[in-house]
Amino acid sequence: MKALRTLAFAVVALLAACSPGKKDEAATTPSGNAPVTIRFATDWRAQAEHGGFYQALASGEYARRGLKVEIVQGGPGVNVPQLLASNAVDLGMGSNSFIVMNLAQEGVPVKAVAAFMQKDPQVLIAHPDTGAEKIADLKGRPILLSDASVTAFWVWLKAKYGFTDDQVRKYNFNSAPFLADKRAVQQGYVTSEPYTIEKMAGLKAKVFLLADEGYPGYATMVLATDAMIAKNPAAVKAFVEASAQGWRDYLAGDPAAADALIRKDNPEMTADVLAQAREKLRSYKIIDGAEGAPTGAMTDARWTAFSDMAKAQGVYPKTLDARKAYTLAFSPK
Repeated sequence: MKALRTLAFAVVALLAACSPGKKDEAATTPSGNAPVTIRFATDWRAQAEHGGFYQALASGEYARRGLKVEIVQGGPGVNVPQLLASNAVDLGMGSNSFIVMNLAQEGVPVKAVAAFMQKDPQVLIAHPDTGAEKIADLKGRPILLSDASVTAFWVWLKAKYGFTDDQVRKYNFNSAPFLADKRAVQQGYVTSEPYTIEKMAGLKAKVFLLADEGYPGYATMVLATDAMIAKNPAAVKAFVEASAQGWRDYLAGDPAAADALIRKDNPEMTADVLAQAREKLRSYKIIDGAEGAPTGAMTDARWTAFSDMAKAQGVYPKTLDARKAYTLAFSPK
């Protein structure tokens, strides 16, 4: 976790240097009917996994609530907490619960205000017909993981299934090593890699969604600084409500306008990739969750379950209060 903690210290320093008084006035409550400008940073290049936000922008849900939203596309080297700390954006996307808890551990005044993926879409992908019928069968096999994953969901996998660090192989977001070794396993998103592997190599892989095996983390969270929450709670609330409606419309309605905006930001996205990802979001209940939680909602119980799991593995001190990582003030009811 050293790299993440070093980053957190850097964010603390940035936040200390950027006082609320220096905040861009465009993000304060405007006088009259002028819209509130919100710059929202995503965690990666535009894709269906961001579809609800693009839908809310395309359909006017943000505008109807008095917001002028600009989606700032993420990508390699883009760090959302740093963008928040430097006031380059007003709200940002948190990819997973570890990111938010790491910031809380270092005392960074940033909180999750909503979680639009009730299930983290992380999966492990294995070759078919190799005896891998459940996650426990992957013990002892080489597993391709990114550095970030080793300090995140790998902690849970080791605790629950007895996996060991000597299984880890470096994953550089290239499936060639996986395809070359039938015993190999690789990480991925249920909405992405299984489809691209099948399309590229004709291989219908075995897919294990960690959330369906009990992994308790949220994903695709909206993050706000404490200063933003204190200064303009109405804008934060409006953004969460509009985004929730955007996600409902993207999955159940016509996604054409949102997909057009996604492809404008990221021309590499094709219609078939977007369509299959949207279907996976629906069929695996990534946004709604198995419990039918309101779109974007969080609970104390889920955060406690996640923090207890991580603390039990020594990731965080037992004295860390998980409530420093989030607020339910804006959570849809």
